[in-house]
Amino acid sequence: MQLFYTYLITLGWTVLFHPFFISLTEIRHNPENQRLEIAQKIFWDDLEVALSEFHEESVDFLNPEDSEKLQKQIEAYLLKHNQIWLDGKESKLHLLGYEIEEDAAWFYLESDPINWTSEIKVKNSILLKNFDTQQNIIHIYKDSKSPRSMLLHKEQESMTLKF
Repeated sequence: MQLFYTYLITLGWTVLFHPFFISLTEIRHNPENQRLEIAQKIFWDDLEVALSEFHEESVDFLNPEDSEKLQKQIEAYLLKHNQIWLDGKESKLHLLGYEIEEDAAWFYLESDPINWTSEIKVKNSILLKNFDTQQNIIHIYKDSKSPRSMLLHKEQESMTLKF
């Protein structure tokens, strides 16, 4: 019985301090410059785990020894795990920067100019290798104020939508 209570207390603390594994991505099409503007929110402690595994070395996200090196590590990871195709043509992405917000960080990416008429395919495998229950929510804004959404996870890393 004591083991059962210990399990419940441990589970309670886990749920209280980090109840889920999730990221949020907003993709907005800018018709003036034909670019995708992307904002991605990720819990920095989860990303630290993924970066350490991806680069096979310990990564300290909040207090890096070399901030330029951390920027390159983040960029390599995000560009590997975020891919977008517009009307069947892959869109090249660039990391613009990031900002830390309490327990998460916002990452800002942008695409090269590319014509987009109707179809978008998004692959987002952020943290999927590291956390079995990771879910990546994607909101896509094109020609309206209301987004179309995707929920990507380990069993479905990519999805296609037609506008």
